[in-house]
Amino acid sequence: MGPDVTASRGRSLVIRNGLIVTAGSRFRADLRIGDGRIVEIGERLPADVEADVIDAAGHLVLPGGVDPHVHLSPPWVDDLTTGSKAALAGGITTLGVMSYPDPPDALLEVVGREGARIRREAIADIMLHTVIRSPTRETLATLPRLAEAGHTSIKIYMVSPTFDENAAGFTAVMEAAWEAGLLVMMHCEDAGIVARAIERLRSAGRASLRHYAESRPVEAEEVATRRAVAMCEATGAPIYVVHLSSERVLRVCEEARARDLPVYVETRPMYLHLTEERLLEPDGPLYVGQPPLRKAEDVDALWTGLASGAIDTVATDHAPWTREQKMDPRLTVATSRAGVNNLEVMLPMLYSEGVRTGRISLERFVAVTSTNAARLFGLYPEKGTIAVGSDADLVLFDPEATRPVRGSETPSRAGFSIYEGWTVTGWPRIVLRRGEIVYRDGALGDEPGSGRLLTRERFTRP
Repeated sequence: MGPDVTASRGRSLVIRNGLIVTAGSRFRADLRIGDGRIVEIGERLPADVEADVIDAAGHLVLPGGVDPHVHLSPPWVDDLTTGSKAALAGGITTLGVMSYPDPPDALLEVVGREGARIRREAIADIMLHTVIRSPTRETLATLPRLAEAGHTSIKIYMVSPTFDENAAGFTAVMEAAWEAGLLVMMHCEDAGIVARAIERLRSAGRASLRHYAESRPVEAEEVATRRAVAMCEATGAPIYVVHLSSERVLRVCEEARARDLPVYVETRPMYLHLTEERLLEPDGPLYVGQPPLRKAEDVDALWTGLASGAIDTVATDHAPWTREQKMDPRLTVATSRAGVNNLEVMLPMLYSEGVRTGRISLERFVAVTSTNAARLFGLYPEKGTIAVGSDADLVLFDPEATRPVRGSETPSRAGFSIYEGWTVTGWPRIVLRRGEIVYRDGALGDEPGSGRLLTRERFTRP
């Protein structure tokens, strides 16, 4: 049996008898919710006659997941509505969406465009990360205005073929980001090493995706990360290394942190659950991502990093394609469709493979899926925790619910899962976004456009 609930929109709500888990504690208490926020936490809270009640006995009560790294615009197949639905079904209530200016220096214009799209499509709450593709004078001049508008993160792709020729400009961007209070997200792969590896494979007649791991070797990730750390040290800009995949690169980040540099680390689910042998299977193209899957020892190192605090967040890098798009026989190591859909299964699989196996604690589970991202991206304590005054973004999580992953049932337009058939224990039963039930036992509620564009505080070191 799931939690007993009869909730009506706009009414106050009391959640009873659950085990509340935050990044720093776990305790049994009741929650009172009003006007979209948590207004009281205590034992045996009375419910007035107009309040709705959820009995959460046997369930964990978690803060809603904060996934700071998703792609929900063309060419990927999910929009903000289908992406929101997949996220909410998986216990994620806040998404960080990459926004791509066109023209490249139209940073405020893209925020306006994406804001309008959020008002039409989103159900989850959304923060925007503006991608810096061209470090022009206009870009530099706009960064302080971007921060003033409450959009306090940007992203740089070091793997872009134009990064090296504009390296001085990107260094200036990082200096301006530090002055404006922005966090700089960095995709760390070296474009030159990747280009040369691809050319060698082509020349040898080995350009099929079976050889994808060789086309983006760990050396490319390590060199770029060392360079990103050096740019951080030279400019003072805090950096957030996205989708870190390997032990060698984790060691680079650990060394930087040991020198008290503001370097923060994200990994993604596929690097925790899969190894590069998957790329050799008949459906290997389904597992193509950037960087590629690595070795078993890398998987072990990442789990250790999650437990120790060396890794700050787990984010999906949800970049969904259909099976047919991923398996297109014309694709090569140079033209692959990188990315997978992960939103619905990230929290359940991390709980099942991490908490239940003893690799990470419940508190670390909450930290890496919610609290740390909220802190780093200027949303805490409104998001990322369970406290009086926080948004009532909550997940009633059944730690004993067991079922297989079925990609055909995902709300994502991808329509499949690379984890098809995996038996997973621990699933959301009820999800609240700002006090409203938006998911319950497989049913999704609320309307597109009910999600909010979030404005955020300038970066401060957590």
